[in-house]
Amino acid sequence: MLNELYSVVEVAGATFVKIVPITIALGVVFAALTGLSACNPGRPWWRKREIVTDVCYWFLIPLLARFFRIGMLTLGAVAIFGIHGDRAIMDFYENGHGPLAALPLWLQGAIFLVVSDFLLYWIHRIFHGGALWKYHAVHHSSLDLDWISAARFHPINLFLGAVGVDVLLLLAGISPSVMVWLGPFITVHSGFVHANLKWKLGPFKYVLAGPVFHRWHHTLPDRGGNMNFAGTFPIWDVLFGTFYMPEQELPDAYGIADKDFPEGFTAQMLYPFTR
Repeated sequence: MLNELYSVVEVAGATFVKIVPITIALGVVFAALTGLSACNPGRPWWRKREIVTDVCYWFLIPLLARFFRIGMLTLGAVAIFGIHGDRAIMDFYENGHGPLAALPLWLQGAIFLVVSDFLLYWIHRIFHGGALWKYHAVHHSSLDLDWISAARFHPINLFLGAVGVDVLLLLAGISPSVMVWLGPFITVHSGFVHANLKWKLGPFKYVLAGPVFHRWHHTLPDRGGNMNFAGTFPIWDVLFGTFYMPEQELPDAYGIADKDFPEGFTAQMLYPFTR
């Protein structure tokens, strides 16, 4: 029991140590960039409404994602591949397995990025309708959208979305080593697309998701809230008819239709179960 508790504390500590310097760097960089090129003038990110709630998400959601990922990968190794024991499971995943693991690491990373983004595009669209919206509404609830809003996800959304896709691709054989450089890219890019910047990226707006592209997605459905579902590559929205970026207009209001949506972290965790 003590060994398991020590492992949990160790993983939590390692995750926290990684998050802190990235948080400081992103906070400084986006504060400077917003001062020069804000999409929506107003308070700086550290004075935004619900900043305490966003900080809770920013530090707790990556930790929760890591535990979800470890648990699902362990269960997959046991149930699908019949591998038992901590050491055997770690060895199984260390360099990947099967045909995908034989590919160069850069190619594995490219496959991971493209396939995961394609799958998440469709998962994202599913979360915008029916019973799953109440979980995804948590992510859209921020009224002062900024880079630190990026981690605002309900655990159910996280489990069935990004973490589930990560686990699926690692079970398929891709080496976890690709996350050494994909992980920081995903974190930085996620902060970037939520940042309060009026950057449309010019001709590259079809290549890489930018702030204006994603900020339209955080508006109400009658504006752009049911468009721009891609996380990284807007080409999915172009191909499937959900690309939206008006030439002479910038998004200027965010949030969801439910005006009674709670502000606190705990209340937001409970929100889907009260609707």
